[in-house]
Amino acid sequence: MTLPHLNISDPNFSTRSVEIEKARSHSFCATTPFGLAILRYKEVGQLLRDRRLRQGSYAWPEKNGLTGSFGDFWKRSVIGQEGGYHKKLRDILVPSLSQDFIYSLTPEFESIANNLCENLKKKNSCEFMSEFAKPFAGQAMCILLGLNKKEWKIICQDASDLGLAMGVECKLNENIFNSAYERLADLAQGLIKRVRSGEDETSFVARLYFQMSKVGGLSDLELSDLIVISIFGGVDTTRSQLGLGIMTFIKYPDEWVKLRNDKSLASNAFDELIRERPTTTWVTREANQDFEFSGVNINKGTTLHLLVHSSSRDPIWQDSPTFNISAKRKKHFGFGGGSHHCVGHFMAKSDSVIALLALSSFMKKIQHDGEATLLPDSGNTSPITLPIKYAVNY
Repeated sequence: MTLPHLNISDPNFSTRSVEIEKARSHSFCATTPFGLAILRYKEVGQLLRDRRLRQGSYAWPEKNGLTGSFGDFWKRSVIGQEGGYHKKLRDILVPSLSQDFIYSLTPEFESIANNLCENLKKKNSCEFMSEFAKPFAGQAMCILLGLNKKEWKIICQDASDLGLAMGVECKLNENIFNSAYERLADLAQGLIKRVRSGEDETSFVARLYFQMSKVGGLSDLELSDLIVISIFGGVDTTRSQLGLGIMTFIKYPDEWVKLRNDKSLASNAFDELIRERPTTTWVTREANQDFEFSGVNINKGTTLHLLVHSSSRDPIWQDSPTFNISAKRKKHFGFGGGSHHCVGHFMAKSDSVIALLALSSFMKKIQHDGEATLLPDSGNTSPITLPIKYAVNY
């Protein structure tokens, strides 16, 4: 069988395109300039857990010719590790981001969201990314790290700059994200010193440090890498997903009304937003041996792009693809799966739900107020600017 081809290196490539739908209807996979793209729900789910594959984005710097501090960090990071060392890093990270810990921060996250909303209530338009999404994500991360919320701008900007490393045009922005990594690494080293001196005993960093002593020692560089990857994932994911979420609700205004009228739908709405318009559109794996999968021969070293967005739109497993925050769906793969399932998924969902609840409490009839600007609609995507207007419900 001849497989369809998708040019995922094209800056205009989109996982929401008709091209994807046609390829998915023809086959579970397609060829690309960089390996295979996996398009259907069943096969994406199977391959996320397949032991014949390793996490693939460790090779991203090499495949894109990235040099310097970010590329070195990325190859060292938990995302690029496998086996016993990877498990050790997760054994430190996962308990440090436990549900109980995140729940304990809920009042502070709610306070951040409500304070930002108070400013938005004074008018009927805003640039959503700079006036809500960024400060909310940045301040929430400050709370997690035990920092003063006033430091959110620096953290948020550096996390956003790191996100440029994951786009199809990453090589053009290499100096920007190298510098961002170096600033965040310096911040992480300072946070470690605070814990070691006894100034911080309760933050996420303190929990990492104490958990590290239980599991087995890490160097300061390894601990710093865990902090930086957590800042990157935590800030960038929340900021981007909130922006994409508001764009989706503008497209489907009846669903916003539904959320306003029934706040119990907020958790399901978050999952539906990831299914409909995720910030992470695909994850990668690499074959560590030759094998055959569903009639396709996969050679060792082949990169597999698991298009989690395409898989969530697969008509095979859903009666209606239309955005519906009250629909009961199968589990999405927006946070990956298997041994590399995102360790911060509970944090990402918790603070995003808090934000949606705060926004829906006063904001109605949301519309665009000018043209949004966005990162390319593939890889890791996000609004850059999102001007909106709205009616205020007092």
